Amino acid sequence: MSAAALLGGVFPLALAADGGGLDAAINDFVAPIARRFSEVVFFAVPVGRSELQLIVVWLVIGAVFFTLYFRFISFRGFGYALRLVRGDFSDPDDPGEVSHFQALATAVSGTVGVGNIAHVAIAISIGGPGAAFWLVVAGLLAMSSKFVECTLGVKYRVENPDGSVSGGPMFYIDRGLSRLGLPRLGRAMAIYYAFCIVVGCLGVGCMFQSNQAYVQFVKVTGGEAGFLGDKGWLFGLAMAILVGAVIIGGIKSIARVTQTIVPFMALLYISLALVVILANYDRLPGALVSIVTGAFSPEGAQGGAIGVLILGFRRAAFSNEGGIGSASIAHAAVKTKEPITEGLVALLEPFIDTVIVCSITALVITVTVWDPNAQEAAISGVEMTSDAFASVVSWFPYPLALVVVLFAFSTMISWAYYGLQGFFYLFGPSDLSRRVFNTVFCFFVFVGCTIQLQAVLDFSDAMVFAMALANVLALYLLAPEVKRDLEEFWSRRAGA
Repeated sequence: MSAAALLGGVFPLALAADGGGLDAAINDFVAPIARRFSEVVFFAVPVGRSELQLIVVWLVIGAVFFTLYFRFISFRGFGYALRLVRGDFSDPDDPGEVSHFQALATAVSGTVGVGNIAHVAIAISIGGPGAAFWLVVAGLLAMSSKFVECTLGVKYRVENPDGSVSGGPMFYIDRGLSRLGLPRLGRAMAIYYAFCIVVGCLGVGCMFQSNQAYVQFVKVTGGEAGFLGDKGWLFGLAMAILVGAVIIGGIKSIARVTQTIVPFMALLYISLALVVILANYDRLPGALVSIVTGAFSPEGAQGGAIGVLILGFRRAAFSNEGGIGSASIAHAAVKTKEPITEGLVALLEPFIDTVIVCSITALVITVTVWDPNAQEAAISGVEMTSDAFASVVSWFPYPLALVVVLFAFSTMISWAYYGLQGFFYLFGPSDLSRRVFNTVFCFFVFVGCTIQLQAVLDFSDAMVFAMALANVLALYLLAPEVKRDLEEFWSRRAGA
């Protein structure tokens, strides 16, 4: 089942008033196409009493391979990455558009979202706390995938006529495979990737996000009986204007916003979560034991230990997007002469997104509302997390709703940039291309708050994960040159 479909039960989409009309017609037309495409992309094989999606296997095997091939670069390069983000080696005269910190903030804003709240809750409600253990393991492995793809994103970026830069999988697949003597394969895979990200960004990175921002805002302002209960168009219009005001300025404008929003929303969420955890400090040791023991000997979890492992890895793939390649588009805009440096910075992304934020969500739920004897009846998704916060302070769901709205907004502006770069690859980096894509993206921000297009969301969700088929294959082919670059980089640093 796709991420959008899984979250459909958690965040019901805003419905058109008459339950039909144009949205129903579009939905009915796209539904059979979306269903068949999703069945292919998310094809699953039975493993015990669980189902294992092959696209997740593809991502996880890649992450394991890159972790071993680069000799645990996620640990060896962690300290140096922190120094890079801090600006210790920055040179304002280096080519690029944004700083290491701004590039990281933009990429993190594209992955840290409602999934960090909802996906963890779903995983625990189905598989118990043990699922959080494997989610963290998968996050640690994904750090190596991010290192490879973001190094390549910078190495193969191109400078546009207006002085801006474009990079990401489309460019390193095309140019990288051409260097290997595979120009036709590279071009075909790059076009496939660019098409997937342009279509995918309009769903999971746009419509879904704006809809969830609207749903959460309505929830804390009187519900359906409140002022905004039947005014999705008004909220959507306001959100579209805000998104448009940011993305019209390109990556520099997006980076300026994300470097402010991301630390604020992350600190706000973590602070609220720590209050909840500390208020239940007496249950913390038991929660940690449940997470570790539940990973290997879960009680009552569907599929047993294998089922919990599969569940944790699948949720991690949906959360940090390691191997999908989207984040490399943001990192490609960094100011640096050394592609390896941005690969090192990028490995921090899954650590922040999955290891820190998702782990904190897991602890909040485990020390408060999770009941091992009533998992089947447990509320899943953000409602479970909201109940966990409310169990300590009754008004905590309000700042939590603010966090969800910020998560959604920051994700939209980042994915607008990702989609734009895919559009540039397909149609050229012109002002006309920029205006056309930004207009269409903002229109879909508005549409996401007003009508139900579940089939479109399912289709775009599958498109996003279909990108991994081309991206991970390219990473395998280009990994040897990244390894050579890494060894040369360390040698230069040692001799400096």
